[in-house]
Amino acid sequence: MRSIAERLRGVDPVLRILATTTLVATLGRGVFATITVLFLGFAVRLTPAQIALILGVGSVIAIGATLAGGHLADRVSARRLALVAMIVTSLSLASYALITGFWSALVIVCVQEAAISVGQSARSAIIGRAFGSESRVRARAILRTVTNVGIAVGSGLGGIALALDTEVAYRVALGIAGGVFLLAQLNLARLPARVDAIAVQERAAALPGARRPRTVLAGRSPWRDPRYLALSALSGVFAIQFAVGEFGVPLWVARDTAAPRPVISALLIVNTVLVIIFMVPLSRGTHRIRTAGRLTIVAGLLMAAACGVYAIAGTVPAIAAVVALVGGAALHAFAEILSQAGGWGLSFELADPDRMGAYQGVFGTAYAIGAAVGPALITLTAIQHGGIGWAVLGAILLVAAIGIGVIARGAAPAQETASEASARMG
Repeated sequence: MRSIAERLRGVDPVLRILATTTLVATLGRGVFATITVLFLGFAVRLTPAQIALILGVGSVIAIGATLAGGHLADRVSARRLALVAMIVTSLSLASYALITGFWSALVIVCVQEAAISVGQSARSAIIGRAFGSESRVRARAILRTVTNVGIAVGSGLGGIALALDTEVAYRVALGIAGGVFLLAQLNLARLPARVDAIAVQERAAALPGARRPRTVLAGRSPWRDPRYLALSALSGVFAIQFAVGEFGVPLWVARDTAAPRPVISALLIVNTVLVIIFMVPLSRGTHRIRTAGRLTIVAGLLMAAACGVYAIAGTVPAIAAVVALVGGAALHAFAEILSQAGGWGLSFELADPDRMGAYQGVFGTAYAIGAAVGPALITLTAIQHGGIGWAVLGAILLVAAIGIGVIARGAAPAQETASEASARMG
């Protein structure tokens, strides 16, 4: 298997810049993901309720910031917006080392979540403009693979602070990780002007001293596109699958299965390895709307099966529970891969190219809402009601996937007709 460095040689410079930036930045994010909650509880001495409130408020902030970021990415330079957003993110992450209580933690987390969300919307707009139809999903798949590698390595580095288990170790690790994140983002300044919206490029090209033209956006607003709004809403529902892995399964393992708690780490490793290996190859062809829709339905079936296997893990002895959990994690990982690939393809192909930032902002906002409500929905279903709850949760995710497939089937003929017309002209 080729290394990431080998894969990046000779690729589009925009993708190379985004990939190298992402790799270094996610090392820092991996450190934060590993130790943040323990740092807030152990070093800052916040209660679980206070930590939950801070993270909840941060999630709400992220929803609005995602939408705002997409809006701005069509009106100002997306590359500069991404750079500024990630610099603010870096500074806020480094500022964790200075947290002394609830209010400072709340402010820093809110600033961080807002900046991360704006940066993500800007990068989605950049990808939508920088690459052709077929290469967009591949670019997203490569970046997702790089993200998993970076977070995995960063989590290992964060384990050093966990092993030392001192307040100083936590604060030093957070400060260093924030600094590494900052250095990585400076690479974004090398992005070419072609990743900005056409209207922004025209404004920048105005003669010195001349009156700069007003940015007039062509195309349709995503808020007047019912099909795209439905796609975003259903994708947001299916995005709850991430909360299943990050919140639901760990809680289920610890409370309701006979499996030892260290298996939680093993499940994370299973997911990480499978995404790294299969994300790029399984994303091929999802620029075709019909293919993207079919793969999303398959993802729904896999996710429903994973929920069923997770439920079984709560009814069997320890060894069988471990086997069931690992099997469920594998099904879950492939559901994640296929749903992500299909969702990326549909989010780009069904968007108006003249409003790529706004469309990606709406799509990302739906994901943010799904992430915010996911823990509550999982608690009300799987955690409180066991097997029946897992069945209900799996059914909700399957219905959302089928709905996305129906939208794709309805939109596919227009894309296929346009492709045939283009082939005849060529």
